[in-house]
Amino acid sequence: MECVGINKTNYVQVQTIYKEGINTALATFETEVPDWDKWQAAHLSFGRLLAKEKNAYLGWAALSATSTRPVYRGVAEASVYVAKDHRGQGIGKRLLEQLITISENNEIWTLQAGIMRENKSSLNLHLGCGFRIIGYREKIGKLNNKWLDNIILERRSKTVGV
Repeated sequence: MECVGINKTNYVQVQTIYKEGINTALATFETEVPDWDKWQAAHLSFGRLLAKEKNAYLGWAALSATSTRPVYRGVAEASVYVAKDHRGQGIGKRLLEQLITISENNEIWTLQAGIMRENKSSLNLHLGCGFRIIGYREKIGKLNNKWLDNIILERRSKTVGV
């Protein structure tokens, strides 16, 4: 598996995987995949990973800012999506581990994730990569006419901002 940077040219692969995540009704409250301009504006310029092997695209991961306030410049939200045909193969773990390394190389001291309570795979992935549950937002969003909780996790760097 190799990871390449996400750009306008390969974003179509990200869109396909993102749509598969949307279709699970477990990965996001979004119901439509954003176009390139909206997606790239919402994500940091570093930590945009698209995993591929031969001609298959396996998953993607990216970072987004959590705030525009300078005090939180070292805090980012991590997103990880794995293609439906490649789930359960350790792709998400490899992507998240690379994302953690890249985030620390770019002075990010805290990574956050918001995960739907029902998304056990993602919760286990993040917990296995050093995230901890710090709480939850009760019925924070509605998807398919159902109010859902969002579990909030964070991972504090042991090397940045210590």
